[in-house]
Amino acid sequence: MFNDIGPLELVTLIILAVLVFGPDKLPKVIQDVTRTIRKIRDFSESAKQDIRQELGPEFKDFEFEDLNPKTFIRKQMDNDDLGLKEIRNGFDLKKEMAEVTDAVHGRDTDSSSAPSPSSGSSGGRVDMIKKPESPAADTRPPFDADAT
Repeated sequence: MFNDIGPLELVTLIILAVLVFGPDKLPKVIQDVTRTIRKIRDFSESAKQDIRQELGPEFKDFEFEDLNPKTFIRKQMDNDDLGLKEIRNGFDLKKEMAEVTDAVHGRDTDSSSAPSPSSGSSGGRVDMIKKPESPAADTRPPFDADAT
């Protein structure tokens, strides 16, 4: 519950509690706080059990922590039934980014992995260099009635 409180903060809280409540009332206050926390935990566990009973037997493995979106996504991504691990392992982001960078700068990738130019195909490589298109001699530029 207090995993992020360091030793210095804990000592500060204890000193502050002694100053606010006094050394004679402090044990009574601690008992009241622990009793209240225990009642809140019991109430929440009772509510969880009631919800599980109302949902029926098909939701007997339902966990309320799964309602957290991060937990739900993490649980689904770890699921081997989807085949996401094979997709993730088959995709090399560094290689793909290097190919895109080479294409943007007009450099040719290493010749060992690229097909020979005599094959006539691009070999799956996308040409990302912009080439101006020359319109045909008999075509007119598009007319925009709203622009005039």
